[in-house]
Amino acid sequence: MLAGCGSAGRPGLAAIGEGILGPRGLVASVYARHLPHVSALAFDSRGRLWATTSGSSTHARDGVYLIARTGARPVRIVGGITAPLGLVWVGSRLLVASLGRVTAFGDFDGSAFRQRRVILRGPVLVGENTNLVRRPGGRLVLGVSASCDHCVPAVKWSGAIVSFRVDGSDLQLVARGIRAPFGLAYDARTKTLYASMNQRDDLGAKTPGDWLAVVRQGQDWGFPACYGQQTRRCAGKPSPVGVLDAHAAAGGVAILAGELGVGYRRSALVAEWQLGTVKRVALGDRRGRVTAFLSGFAHPLPLLTVAGRSVLVGDWGRGIVYRVARVAGV
Repeated sequence: MLAGCGSAGRPGLAAIGEGILGPRGLVASVYARHLPHVSALAFDSRGRLWATTSGSSTHARDGVYLIARTGARPVRIVGGITAPLGLVWVGSRLLVASLGRVTAFGDFDGSAFRQRRVILRGPVLVGENTNLVRRPGGRLVLGVSASCDHCVPAVKWSGAIVSFRVDGSDLQLVARGIRAPFGLAYDARTKTLYASMNQRDDLGAKTPGDWLAVVRQGQDWGFPACYGQQTRRCAGKPSPVGVLDAHAAAGGVAILAGELGVGYRRSALVAEWQLGTVKRVALGDRRGRVTAFLSGFAHPLPLLTVAGRSVLVGDWGRGIVYRVARVAGV
């Protein structure tokens, strides 16, 4: 990831607290500090927030942290892990997707995990595994970035979204031909999988915006030949549901189901790491309407909804997790 400038003001957005701009009627506060390079977020069954941190040029301080409550100082629980970008609880086990592996941690005694086991090696040797989510009631789903910006991947698991059982077995291809899938989120109502997709960086003025897409079993998105251009190279390829900014470094995805009020239902949020913004994509809108939703971050990356209450935004650049919620009584 490359350093980028923070976002300036956006039309229709107002100051909502903590230097963040957003729609009137919302308020931003700090949920946690001291998480440099925060990369993924997940709640456990007790309502405690867990977070991973992942550096860019160095990974010496990468790890898994526990934030016991709002405002508590994060406690580093796991070290010795490289580039963790995916985090999900399955029962009493915490599963972490990192460089070239997925690791299961179990038997947490309040200060450490007594069990640690790699359940999936790869699926690409030293490949960048990104977000990790659980399909409703079933398998785990993982994003795997391509090993290069615009070459044809040497193995089918590279530049793809894959799935496997919760014990790491039965690896399967969900969709391929995606340069860098990052954010993954299921719509709990429709069971639809949404993914953010980063585009090639070598195209100059032809570089399209990054995408939010619905991902279905068996799709081929055409990387590297197809990047949304209207030519035969994209014939028969899927289309995105929302087009984001070019070179945005699209990150985490969160599906809104009323957390911020009736007006925000049937929409998705996508973090734009490079531009310091969070975009809102209207779902079910044939035009794929994309609007500015939040700005004022350094580098937002993970997003997490808190059912019926709020949205958490992890700012990788500042090491802060922000909480965005409705103003009381609105």
